[in-house]
Amino acid sequence: MIDKTKPLERAVLAGLSAASMDRDQRSTEESLDELNALLETAGGVSCGVVFQSRDKPEPRTLLGKGKVEEMKEIIVAEKCDLAVVDNELSPSQMRALGEDLGVRVVDRSGLIMDIFAQRAQTREGKLQVELAQYKYLLPRLTGMWQHLTSQTGTSAPIGTRGPGETQLEADRRHVRRKIQKLEEELEQVRRVRGTQRRQREKNAVPVVALVGYTNAGKSTLLNQLTGANIQTGNRLFDTLDPTTRRVQLDEVGEILITDTVGFIQRLPHHLVEAFKATLEELCYADLLLHVIDASNPSWEDQRNVVNKLIRELGAEETPRLEVFNKSDLCPSEILPLGEGILRISAATGEGCDTLIRNIADILLADSHRVTLRIPYQDARVIDRLYKDGEVRDRRDLDDYIELDVVISNQLYGQFEAYVQRDDQ
Repeated sequence: MIDKTKPLERAVLAGLSAASMDRDQRSTEESLDELNALLETAGGVSCGVVFQSRDKPEPRTLLGKGKVEEMKEIIVAEKCDLAVVDNELSPSQMRALGEDLGVRVVDRSGLIMDIFAQRAQTREGKLQVELAQYKYLLPRLTGMWQHLTSQTGTSAPIGTRGPGETQLEADRRHVRRKIQKLEEELEQVRRVRGTQRRQREKNAVPVVALVGYTNAGKSTLLNQLTGANIQTGNRLFDTLDPTTRRVQLDEVGEILITDTVGFIQRLPHHLVEAFKATLEELCYADLLLHVIDASNPSWEDQRNVVNKLIRELGAEETPRLEVFNKSDLCPSEILPLGEGILRISAATGEGCDTLIRNIADILLADSHRVTLRIPYQDARVIDRLYKDGEVRDRRDLDDYIELDVVISNQLYGQFEAYVQRDDQ
């Protein structure tokens, strides 16, 4: 039998921690472990790791000459065809490293975008990834076409002399046109989302958004809460395309729960920008469930990364509940206690009943669930309840119309005279 499966790409990993770098840009043992997981997710295997600590990066290749030589030795010995650098590389550094190592070179951002390109399934997801890739590519075209940037003089190849447009300039114009087209298409997606969002608001359907570090268990939790059957796996970025499911809560009624793309340390800026059409939903959600992998030793750093991105997306004011998932896999004493913090296991369902009660309490914090008795002579006010509240049930009786409703504090004040009390 012939094995037709694609062989894993063999790669050497490298990272730099320089004192002159911002702390969140430095490579660490934890970030290199994460880079290795990213490589496996992309379909590669690590054959060696090179780490360097120095005062400042080497301008030409980021890493010092000795470390570059060490990478070259691993590449030759292990027959690698790829080098992956944990830090952000400038276009010139990527080109120089490629020349010195004799293999393809990608940085952390490039690797993450490659994974996104593999995983995107919907048209929207593919548009977002493609836009990020073109924005990432644009400043790197110079290195790809360096041999064509000077097309004059006697040394130029036959047929290329003269004032004609260089390949580099042509490609730049092509990429800019593609970026503009993709941005226009994503703007259309944003308008559609805006229409859908206004319809939800009109129908008074609360929205709960799941956010968290990649592989924290958001999709597993969505399955547990809604009975959905979304494919899950112990892989980074298993979910790229947002998934929304409806669920009925006894106290609240119907709500929407949305699973969003996972965050990660140093998530490429171009990806954040491209996915804003999706991620801006966080700003309009009624509640954020911040899912944290309690079994990960670096959960505090991961929580900080997510909180920072939530701030950057303008969703800091949205009510938030921290959910420590996978708590069955770690000692309870290492987890924090306090208001707004829950411990659950999405895989086993442990703690999910408590989570649902907390969701209901938060969603009902600014509203009232009451029964109204409205005389027929006042029936004209009922339209307001259908428009701005949520009518759960209606009974047309002999002397009045009885409505079970969920209404805001403001609306409650206007309809308080019709409220049916327990003692009435």
